[in-house]
Amino acid sequence: MKKLKIGIIGCGNISSIYLENCQKFEHLDLIACADLDQERAKSQAAKFGIPHAYSVEELLNDPEIQLVINLTIPKAHASVCMKVLEAGKHVYTEKPLSITREEGKQILETAKKNNLLVGSAPDTFLGGGIQTSISLIEKGEIGTPIGASAFMISRGHEHWHPDPGFYYDVGGGPMFDMGPYYLTTLVSLLGPIKRISGSARISYSERIITSEPKSGEKLTVKTPTHISGVLDFASGAVATLTTSFDAMGGTSLPPIEIYGSEGTLLVPDPNTFGGPVRIRKRGEKEFVDIPVKSDYIDNSRGLGVADMAKAILHGGKFRANGDLAYHVLEAMHGFHDSSSNSTHYIMESTCERPELLDL
Repeated sequence: MKKLKIGIIGCGNISSIYLENCQKFEHLDLIACADLDQERAKSQAAKFGIPHAYSVEELLNDPEIQLVINLTIPKAHASVCMKVLEAGKHVYTEKPLSITREEGKQILETAKKNNLLVGSAPDTFLGGGIQTSISLIEKGEIGTPIGASAFMISRGHEHWHPDPGFYYDVGGGPMFDMGPYYLTTLVSLLGPIKRISGSARISYSERIITSEPKSGEKLTVKTPTHISGVLDFASGAVATLTTSFDAMGGTSLPPIEIYGSEGTLLVPDPNTFGGPVRIRKRGEKEFVDIPVKSDYIDNSRGLGVADMAKAILHGGKFRANGDLAYHVLEAMHGFHDSSSNSTHYIMESTCERPELLDL
């Protein structure tokens, strides 16, 4: 089996699952990791048996590495992606693609100019749960999709994350942190978005960290932390989405429901790869569980990288691609812009609805 040699830049909190999983996929050969803190890179390389712990410059200059996974903080996504592309390597980045639409466009334009590919998390929509949900819609099990509702409601990350500051900075907040999971899943289920209306607020101007090692520190909130809105899809479906870090008492709402002319589909948490998937058809009294596709139901982060590597090695399309990631990035800004301008936001970009997974 031909493999693509890859490296990882960014050895922080999310890197462990990538360092573990990327050694399991048959198309990937993970040979190096790097971080601004080289001791952290050395520690992760030793822990996961990675051959090289590089500086960022060393990794970019290694001619063997063909694709780089960018796991830096969101503010650094664009600059690191550009460095990777300028080094002549394909890039796959953690979500979001970038902080601004301008940076996102620059990444895609640079990749196209250099005949390189861009991929982006999230890849949870490739997991068994959401793939099963997509398959049910494609088979007509709920008829024509009419609408959807989606909820990502929590009390924020300062209670558990070791360094939660960036979640409350520009480019953070629940929309840019968790919105990519929900919007990518909705696009995978219903197709591209045409129009958005949104309302957004900062509910608490300061947050106090209660997690270690920064317990007691105050954070100034610089981005909206409660956002609600309506999405009109090109298909005609209409969805509502709420993302919040401000629900101190939590929620009992489901993550995603899809309403069709012949039934309702309960879609699993889009931040996971598994189920449950449930459906209730017209005339039925109860929701029933649907068996979930057995592939990739555990935490399979890196699955999007493997799909991308297959396309690089053998040709064809891959699913967690730059066009999808940019469409989601524009939509997230659309919620904020609509709220700020008191008007609908009309989407400029579009994308293809990703095909079902075939790895």
